[in-house]
Amino acid sequence: MIIGDSLSAGYGISAERAWPALLGHRLAEKGYDYSVRNLSISGETTAGGRSRLPMALVKYRPKIVILALGANDGLRGLPLEQMDNNLRAMIAEIRRVGAKVLLVGMQLPPNYGPYATAFAKSFQDLSKESRIPLLPFLLAPIAEQRVFFQADQLHPTADAQPLLLDHVWPALQPLLKPVGGR
Repeated sequence: MIIGDSLSAGYGISAERAWPALLGHRLAEKGYDYSVRNLSISGETTAGGRSRLPMALVKYRPKIVILALGANDGLRGLPLEQMDNNLRAMIAEIRRVGAKVLLVGMQLPPNYGPYATAFAKSFQDLSKESRIPLLPFLLAPIAEQRVFFQADQLHPTADAQPLLLDHVWPALQPLLKPVGGR
């Protein structure tokens, strides 16, 4: 199950071309017995994800949750303590139901100054504190290549989605139950 924002919802492209849909195909191709539920919503914040999470956990009973929230908190300049508390609560709730967590971090543009540095560090600190894996920056493989962004220069194009999946895959794969169930 993926709980994220527009970067995982596939804003501006068809949902079938977004990296979560591509993840479903890769899992099937590799013989993993998982389905993908993408519950990402454009504009979602950690507070919104936190409020939706309990019902989603009951409804879908995921084995793994990819937690890819925080970008909108950061772009709005929300207090980092608030974001951290929301993510911490979500991680605890996910663990309470016995699911594994992959935390996906984000970075802000450098013009956010010291807030941008503290923002990126908050994901690292939360990963260490919670002892969960972290993908530090979802957009790392495309961040410096404007050709992979839509006209708004914020949201990845359809052509960028396979690169995002290739970036997420090595962080996710250790959480997957081996093919054949061993």
